[in-house]
Amino acid sequence: MNIVDTKKEKELAIKEAVKVLKNGGLIVYPTETCYGLGGDATNPKALEKIMKYKKLRGSKPISVAVANKTMAEKYVELNETANNIYKNYLPGPITVISFNKGDLVPPVASIQGTVGVRYPDYKFTLELIKEFGKPITATSANVSYKSPPYSISQLIKELPKKSLNLIDLFLDAGELPKNQPSTVLDTTMNELAVLRQGKVEFENALIKNRKIEEVETATAEETIQFGKTFAKKYLSLNTPCVVALSGELGAGKTQFAKGVAEELGVKEIVNSPTYTIINEYSYMFNKRKSTLAHMDTWRLEGDELEKSGLIQHLEKRNIILIEWADKFYQEISALCDNMNIPMYKVVIKYMSLERRNIEIYE
Repeated sequence: MNIVDTKKEKELAIKEAVKVLKNGGLIVYPTETCYGLGGDATNPKALEKIMKYKKLRGSKPISVAVANKTMAEKYVELNETANNIYKNYLPGPITVISFNKGDLVPPVASIQGTVGVRYPDYKFTLELIKEFGKPITATSANVSYKSPPYSISQLIKELPKKSLNLIDLFLDAGELPKNQPSTVLDTTMNELAVLRQGKVEFENALIKNRKIEEVETATAEETIQFGKTFAKKYLSLNTPCVVALSGELGAGKTQFAKGVAEELGVKEIVNSPTYTIINEYSYMFNKRKSTLAHMDTWRLEGDELEKSGLIQHLEKRNIILIEWADKFYQEISALCDNMNIPMYKVVIKYMSLERRNIEIYE
């Protein structure tokens, strides 16, 4: 088993990793989210090994990691939305989905012709990819349906022997911070102008509203806890309400939503509704089944908000959490006014990689 300490032997680690990658082998490497499984993203032999390693992955495509935007542009089409993300938010814990230029094949490219690209905020890994000169795979190093690994020792202990034997080199950076997995953003589905317009309307509305809470959180767990505190203090189980969540990519909107759901008594695991548009969670109030609706407008265009199911949940007088509410703020605000439903506005801002500032307006 070949393990190299990236902090004590950085140059050797990069040299050995590049050698493995060029030979179609697999490495385990550190990122700002967890340890990743790396192979040459352009080498069918390496990709076949990764599929054997991950097991039970189905048709889910594998993301790739690049050293910079220039490398990304060689392999995928970057539209205005993607260019905005690369300019303002990367490197960072975000996977940007763009259309394939044709050089990448399954399982890296999806059947829809798209590729998920990571530009990680981890200096060692960026140097490694730059030295290799091509994208490497960016899937987490756990086998499918297992927890993301934050240490090499943890990973080795949990890996099945067949998967372990497929790894040629472990790049050990010690125990990594237990950060959230990368946020996935599909830039093939949105117009940047729509997001900008909605954000301006949302921010203008805050000027007219009263700030009722402001806190700083240092971890995802603290953001979840503040979501619970907010729900306990301001939400009534028998009163309909909209909670409009605004924040940059990966700021913690879903973590806040998890806290709200937990306080309401939701027993299910709360996930981001980016691809389902609305997730519904049941909870009991006075021996009566109630529903928490958790919505994400990121993928919606034009008049799709009207057909999304939001109006039906408002009519049923449910509590509704809406991520990316700023995108359709004017429409959501008008619906709440017309139906006499109160709306809280939650603004989550980055202070650092882990710290967040959260403001709540009524």
